[in-house]
Amino acid sequence: MSVIDSTIDGRYQILTRIASGGMGDVYRAQDVVLGREVALKTLHPQFAGDDGFVNRFRREARASAILSHRNIVAVHDWGSTDGTYFMVMEFIRGTNLRSLLTEHGRLEPAPVVEVALQVMSALDHAHAHGIVHRDIKPENILIDADGTVKVADFGLARAFADASVSQVEGTVTGTVQYLGPEQIEGRPAGPRTDIYSFGIVMFELLTGRPPFTGETSLAIAYQHVSSRVPPPSTVVGGVPLALDQAVAHATEKDPAERPESARSFRDEIARAGVGLPPALGVTELAAQLPSTGISPGQRVPTVTVPRIRPPRHARTPRSRRIAASAGALALIILVGWAVWAFAIPRYE
Repeated sequence: MSVIDSTIDGRYQILTRIASGGMGDVYRAQDVVLGREVALKTLHPQFAGDDGFVNRFRREARASAILSHRNIVAVHDWGSTDGTYFMVMEFIRGTNLRSLLTEHGRLEPAPVVEVALQVMSALDHAHAHGIVHRDIKPENILIDADGTVKVADFGLARAFADASVSQVEGTVTGTVQYLGPEQIEGRPAGPRTDIYSFGIVMFELLTGRPPFTGETSLAIAYQHVSSRVPPPSTVVGGVPLALDQAVAHATEKDPAERPESARSFRDEIARAGVGLPPALGVTELAAQLPSTGISPGQRVPTVTVPRIRPPRHARTPRSRRIAASAGALALIILVGWAVWAFAIPRYE
């Protein structure tokens, strides 16, 4: 029996499928009780008996449901019926950043700032409610028809107190092109992890490609730990210094070196956006694409890779400062001992 035209939970009439992913499908549906169009996400049947997938699906619904913000896709309902787990979300008639990148290659600095300001507002709200997204990437940033940017898919979200990234001992799960170094090293993810991931997204929006590529997911993950993100202006011309600096600040290896919050990074981006050359905004750019609802475009897959221990030469600036201070202290003690032992006359 086809899912199309069927009714879920006696309330949501399935109209058409608009997206498909690793965990499930997303459909355009009609809420016959409230008479409104919604997006209905279902978990693939083969995962319904897997507690890990069910818990992740439930976590996405709960994390999204406690957040109410114009820049976050709203979740209206969640449940299961006849073995089908479903989530009912706000229907977004528009596109996403992945589709914009596929169509336009890259964006001018002005629309990048426009997107960044709204994403940071969304993350500031989520972080204020104790939720870290952990999977910020172009596919999960949607553009409504009126140009409103909305963060979606809290499937990997966790409360700060439960922000360990590993689901299997010694591994890390996420979209490797956008993972923070601390995630890859198996350390807890926090608000500054989301800022790092969006710094990677900013680099890609400005240049048309992610900063790190490789033949394997592990090779890409290693670069997040060991290599600095290059300034976007070294890849394409016309990127102002202030945006180079914003990307560099967001993508520091040591979370302590990044902006202290999404709100402070929003302020930094706002300052960087002053005086930028005029360019088409995200509303105009999105209008050039077909409006198909929530559509993942060419999704970058979520993968599981082994944790990586950082090499000694890739220690964070903070750890290098601590090591340098310890070394200096040891040197002072050594010199003091030498002076006492050899330079000061002793009388017996």
